[in-house]
Amino acid sequence: MDSAQLEQLVAQIGEAILARVAPAQNSCATCTRTCTDSCAGATHDIVCAGADRVSSCQRVAQTDPAVARLIDHTLLKPEATRDQIIRLCHEARQYSFASVCINPCWVALAAQELAGSPVKVCTVAGFPLGANTTHIKIAETEEAVRSGAQEIDMVINVGALRSGDYDAVKADIRGVVEAAHRGGAIVKTILETALLDDNQKAVACTLAKLAGADFVKTSTGFASAGATVHDVALMRLAVGDKIGVKAAGGIRTLEDLRRMVEAGATRIGASASVKIVEAASA
Repeated sequence: MDSAQLEQLVAQIGEAILARVAPAQNSCATCTRTCTDSCAGATHDIVCAGADRVSSCQRVAQTDPAVARLIDHTLLKPEATRDQIIRLCHEARQYSFASVCINPCWVALAAQELAGSPVKVCTVAGFPLGANTTHIKIAETEEAVRSGAQEIDMVINVGALRSGDYDAVKADIRGVVEAAHRGGAIVKTILETALLDDNQKAVACTLAKLAGADFVKTSTGFASAGATVHDVALMRLAVGDKIGVKAAGGIRTLEDLRRMVEAGATRIGASASVKIVEAASA
């Protein structure tokens, strides 16, 4: 490369950098794109350009840690991108959420992004239908744990439950629980409450408890309805106070969260997590 080509390349790089750091149309009036806490996109660009540490003179908004610790910061959309998962992890670190809940293909990336953080990596098994064989759910669990997952949210065999094959349901849960516990991970069993009547919900909770699950969870977020206060209260009554209850699906506001906690939830799955914790500190 001759000197003229080198100068042209340097000029192009300079233009690209200026374009990246130029204030966006919807930025603050005094925006200099240096607020790493409020301009996450700019910070990501800086890191991608080669920085291994970023300093900020801005104070991160104060949030209620008790609320944040209840939440699994969730992104389970099939179209989620690598950059979105990285941002999810950065938000989880910033707000001190209980975990990030992501699809299995992103577990290794999330574990890398959250290394040294108290935020757990949560993933799913048998998701979202619960209709995989137990062997496949166990294999999913084992691979996830090897990749860095510390929590597994598994979908029960809904069809078997509705058929009255309770031994199969319990064995399915127990297989995943044993695989997860061998690797030091916990298990939350997703009942998909929108597909069950109250008796079936109570039976599913009892089977999960007998199989050694650490939590029961309402929903995948992919069915016709998500968590309800009624279902959370029923599930808490069914399992007692020995294991957790996770409410997930359709929880978008602080008021939604509070209603679920009052009904007995000890963990909340939400994608609107940042809005919820910021509302808690308003």
